[in-house]
Amino acid sequence: MSGLTHYPFTVIKLHSVIDSYRTYQKDIAMPLPLILGAAALVTAAYGAKKGYDGYQRHSEADDIVKAAQDRYEAKKDVFEEQETKTTSALDNLGKKELEIGQSFAEFKVLADKLLQQMNTGRQHKLEVNIPKHNLQKVDNYSFTAVGVLGTVASAGTAGAAAGFAVYGGVMALGAASTGTAISSLAGVAATNATLAAIGGGSLATGGLGMAGGTAILGAAVAAPVLAIAGWAYNSHGEEALKNAHKADQEVTAAIGKLTQATELLGETEHYVRKIRRSLMSIYAQFNQYFDNLKDIDAFLQDLKGRNVDAQAELAKFNDSIVSTIENGYALASILVNVITTPIFKLKKVNGEVAKNKEGVPTMELDSDGSMILNESELDKVMVNAGAEASKVEAA
Repeated sequence: MSGLTHYPFTVIKLHSVIDSYRTYQKDIAMPLPLILGAAALVTAAYGAKKGYDGYQRHSEADDIVKAAQDRYEAKKDVFEEQETKTTSALDNLGKKELEIGQSFAEFKVLADKLLQQMNTGRQHKLEVNIPKHNLQKVDNYSFTAVGVLGTVASAGTAGAAAGFAVYGGVMALGAASTGTAISSLAGVAATNATLAAIGGGSLATGGLGMAGGTAILGAAVAAPVLAIAGWAYNSHGEEALKNAHKADQEVTAAIGKLTQATELLGETEHYVRKIRRSLMSIYAQFNQYFDNLKDIDAFLQDLKGRNVDAQAELAKFNDSIVSTIENGYALASILVNVITTPIFKLKKVNGEVAKNKEGVPTMELDSDGSMILNESELDKVMVNAGAEASKVEAA
């Protein structure tokens, strides 16, 4: 009985267990779609995070590239401003040097005319005491300057004056295709040889169109090229960030080149302006003597047609004219020494100036292919020029 009595309880308990199991099955069966949905949400969230990370990386790459581009453009603006100032200074110097050369030609014409008039009918001819090599140097320079001015005027070539300033020293030390030193040539030959020097050795390969930056700077400095084209990079996040950092490094290197180039152009501008001031000071002295000759010539012209012995009147000025011509040529020689001292160092091999295949001296270049300022020589020449000009003025 006790077993029967216990049976109903056992059955009840079993049913209870079965019901509980069925309830459990319902409990675990029903949420399956929810579980799958949750998994999908987790996957989507993970993908969204990856997408967001990619966006963040690309956005970071954008910021890096934009900052790099701004840095580059800012430095490039500074460089271009300095290049413009240097080229302008070279252009002004070249124009003044050519103007001075043309004045020498006019001075010579007037001096020769007055000397000829003074020596008319004289048994003992008056002569000016000028070293022949100085006279030849001044004459050659004036021939060349007049020739270059004529060529520039007819062709309207841009950059010619700046090119002439850069290669002014080369003119005196260079060589024509015949191997004859330019300083020993005269007239058309000297002009052609100088034009070739200004054009970098050949008029056919560039003519006179030489700007300051192009003439002075090496390609590596004048135009640093970034490895990335148009600031473009891969669209994927990781790759974009990698390329952006690479672009930033390229910009840093390019900025270094631009900084170096800007400094070189700034130093060049400083010396170019210094040379021009030196020339202007001595040229003002030269013009005083030139003006004296013009005044004497104008006075003699006024005597024509009058009942006056012009020769007798001219004789009154003999000593003054001779002294004026001598002092004028002395100052002209000093000016030519300054003008024909190269702004940049000439390349030398075994102590001799190296020449290219056209016979024109070549410039010494640094590791970036840029010309090297001839600072010590320029300083020395300008100091000596000032001292020598003072002596002429005192005389």
